[in-house]
Amino acid sequence: MLKTFINALKIPDMRKKLLYVFVAIIVVRIGCQLPVPGIDTTAIRQMFESFEGLEFLESFTGGSFSAMSIFALNITPYITSSIIMQLLTIAIPKLEELHQDEDGRKKIAEITRYVTVILAVIESAGMAIGFGNSGYFELKPIIVIYMVVSMTAGSAFLMWLGENITEYGVGNGISIILLVNIVSRMPSDISSLIKQFITSETATVSKVVNGIVMVVVIVAVVILVVLLNAAERRIPIQYAKKIQGNKMVGGQATYIPLKVNTAGVIPIIFASSMLQVPVILSRFFGVQGASGILEDGKHATLWQMCLKMFGQNSWFNTQSFSEFKYTLGYVLYIVMVFFFAYFYTSITFNPIEVSNNMKKSGGFVPGIRPGKPTTDYLMKVLNAIILIGAIGLSIVATIPIFFEGVFKASVSFGGTSLIIIVGVIIETVKQVESQMLVRHYKGFLAD
Repeated sequence: MLKTFINALKIPDMRKKLLYVFVAIIVVRIGCQLPVPGIDTTAIRQMFESFEGLEFLESFTGGSFSAMSIFALNITPYITSSIIMQLLTIAIPKLEELHQDEDGRKKIAEITRYVTVILAVIESAGMAIGFGNSGYFELKPIIVIYMVVSMTAGSAFLMWLGENITEYGVGNGISIILLVNIVSRMPSDISSLIKQFITSETATVSKVVNGIVMVVVIVAVVILVVLLNAAERRIPIQYAKKIQGNKMVGGQATYIPLKVNTAGVIPIIFASSMLQVPVILSRFFGVQGASGILEDGKHATLWQMCLKMFGQNSWFNTQSFSEFKYTLGYVLYIVMVFFFAYFYTSITFNPIEVSNNMKKSGGFVPGIRPGKPTTDYLMKVLNAIILIGAIGLSIVATIPIFFEGVFKASVSFGGTSLIIIVGVIIETVKQVESQMLVRHYKGFLAD
């Protein structure tokens, strides 16, 4: 990987693209440190430190959320907008029709941008009113306007910057911004772990065991993610021979590469985001989870128990038999991962369209008749590999949560973050290699 980037720096065009990405990363990190005008960021940060279950949001925003910077919302409105538009693409025939051609996809992308801005306005206004009612600052119209304008502009700017990275840089811009946010949190998280490890009053043997477990968990997750992203199912394709003029053409063999992890990290992001929404909203409006209520000897309400069920810290907490009911949140999480894996793949890969294109070009799967039998075969293979990929994603995401709950070996960046980091890096390296390869062939043809 390092050799690939070194070779890319030797090429002027690639060097400009990589420099553009590097400058964009610097801009993102500077924006994450600029506070919203008129806000006491110290009080807001102290409030977030007392909250549990916000690590996921903090990781996705690179710490800008608790700092109440102009990038506090970051790209989360864009991610939510993308989820909404993808769901509507299936539900609304007009959008599904637009999705079929290039101009239609551009129109959908434009609508996604408008929805992103609307969501950013709603989220920033809700945060401003919620924080004001909680007494963290005086609720004045000018303060609300400051927060709405600043956060909405910051989210829209990051969306624009991500699209420009995709166009003028290397890799997917939104994924790279998300990667930068996650990586930026790692130094402080690792420092906190080391400090906790050193100052802990537990026995020395226990410290060593916990440290070894954490290292093994991280290495195991990284290896599994690499294997999961590299695995693919190759469907052989044979093209029939035919005569064009005086020549015999066709007859070559190729294959359709289907990645085992067809949906990438999207199912993990979507499932984790949806589980965090009720927790975050409840915390903003002062609703405590079940653990805080039970400590006072009172009975928790149904909603408070649901909030604790949504929190990952409760999924594998086996201190008492009653805690097992909270693992229902984990079951819901896995079901959502499987659902989004199948749903997202159904949008990005259409077996009927692939089968028709193969038939028009004279291609066929050996042993399978063209037309509907080929479509059924592709659907059968696709459903099988989606199942394998979803199981793999579930295992990778579960490992850190399991060890934290059972062995109390806390890993600051969990399976979701590691999946995103490794996946984005692998895809970016592949794009760099492919662009260098295209440039090599262009130079060869020019000579």
